[in-house]
Amino acid sequence: MLLGGNGMVGRNILDHPLAGRWDFLYPTSQELNLSDFDRTLKYLSKVKPDYVINAAGLVGGIKANINHPVDFLINNLDIGRNLVLASRQAGIKKLINLGASCMYPRNAENPLMEDMLLQGALEPTNEGYALAKIMTARLCQYVSSEDSDYQYKTMIPCNIYGRFDKFDIDKSHLVPAIIQKLHYAIDNKSSSVEIWGDGEARREFMYADDLADAVIYSLMNFETMPVLLNIGVGKDYSINEYYAIVAKVVGFNGNFVHNCEKPVGMLKKLISIKKQQVWGWKPKTCLKQGIDKTYNYYLKEFID
Repeated sequence: MLLGGNGMVGRNILDHPLAGRWDFLYPTSQELNLSDFDRTLKYLSKVKPDYVINAAGLVGGIKANINHPVDFLINNLDIGRNLVLASRQAGIKKLINLGASCMYPRNAENPLMEDMLLQGALEPTNEGYALAKIMTARLCQYVSSEDSDYQYKTMIPCNIYGRFDKFDIDKSHLVPAIIQKLHYAIDNKSSSVEIWGDGEARREFMYADDLADAVIYSLMNFETMPVLLNIGVGKDYSINEYYAIVAKVVGFNGNFVHNCEKPVGMLKKLISIKKQQVWGWKPKTCLKQGIDKTYNYYLKEFID
């Protein structure tokens, strides 16, 4: 069963060429309110899935996290807690939980390794979301430690972008926000676009199809999957470089203006992919290809 089937990651999982090997259940939030423990337990006890995949949650970019920290903490904490505990009570033995790279300490040495969790202070701009994700991952580990028959494992992906993303400057993550900003600038014949900060902060982004492929791979190789596993591309770029790459794709020829009074989040966030490489999975899409595909999706779904 896939929770979050209508979100970006969930829709890419369901679109995967090999998804047909499994009979996916993907209830909507109207069909299953994960904030309600009793309804969640009743649903899981009825359908008894072989696997639960947790791709559900409230997600957003830096601006949304700063403006709504309570929502990002409580909503994601409720979803994670209810789903994990209801799965255990319903007797479901295999669960794949999706975390986020913001779970790592803000000042930890890069690349970020799985054993660095809880080893330092979190980035304040998305602390609420990170805390909720850490709690859910830890709860998965506790369930498995109490009874080894329950294999509850957590993937920690780097930042994701791609098809089915949100293209809203107030809510979206970096890449779709840049695409929307530069396309809007072209339409309005703007000669410049603002970048928050000096643009030197670095981020690692992976095309959403590749994360979906990693999830499908985990279903086929669940027994060998580590309890905590980073999923990434092994390379990061500066914010300035992301703007430059997107500018080439969309055809923006103007200038960039840095607003150093705006928050930028962590200065560097590159995860270690050593365990991922040993496990035997790797991404297939380079950054330029992924942005090309994402921009084409944006034009088709939001502009045409």
